[in-house]
Amino acid sequence: MKVVILAGGYGTRIGEESQLKPKPLIAIGDKPIICHIMSTYSRYGYNDFIICLGYKGYMIKEYFAHYFLHQSDVTFDFSKGNEMTLHNPCQDPWKVTLIDTGKDTMTGGRIKRIQSYVGNAPFMLTYGDGVSSIDIEKLVSYHRAHGKLATITATQPPGRFGALDLTSDNQVRGFQEKPNGDGGWINAGFFVLEPDVFSYLDGDETVFEREPLEQLAKNGQLAAYKHTGFWHPMDTMRDKNYLESLWKSGKAEWK
Repeated sequence: MKVVILAGGYGTRIGEESQLKPKPLIAIGDKPIICHIMSTYSRYGYNDFIICLGYKGYMIKEYFAHYFLHQSDVTFDFSKGNEMTLHNPCQDPWKVTLIDTGKDTMTGGRIKRIQSYVGNAPFMLTYGDGVSSIDIEKLVSYHRAHGKLATITATQPPGRFGALDLTSDNQVRGFQEKPNGDGGWINAGFFVLEPDVFSYLDGDETVFEREPLEQLAKNGQLAAYKHTGFWHPMDTMRDKNYLESLWKSGKAEWK
């Protein structure tokens, strides 16, 4: 099963870094966040990736063009015409297809543009800016069991701010650093889709999260896989710094 990654957005809310590079190339620890995401899938044996490019997509092409070299030790022997010898070469068994899906194309339009690369087979889809401890094999098994056209991963994010634990007479009993949110479930990405989903997509202006998903839900063809473990997007510099702190402290649950 192929894995499609949406990596074409502008990343305006993390403009401090996205002015210089596309958001999927912003590093967490020693590698871009898109590689963290790919490693999650690879852990379960899914190594065939299709990356939908847009804003500064050439930089993602250049990154993967040199990926094998950058992940290996190397000797350059200039006495032999710049002969190159690799040591401890990269072990990632990835196949990466990079498709320019347009600078201003919406998410549904990007997916529609890679239809010929997916073919007539189920595929997975996610965003290039969120990491999770999700069990991909359980997700796929859940999708196959319910028989619907689409599965969306749902999660309950923690509250953004700390909270006070108050008594009925307004005495402070303690503090909660980041309590759970309002109990609602949100879209965490990590979809599994049947090829018939392409019929719900139109042109470049199609926003996948609106009409297509709404219509799939209306038709009874959208199921939710509830993930209660770690999930966090990288929407802002605050998010980036939080994920970086987890990585450095050895508490990166998606690793």
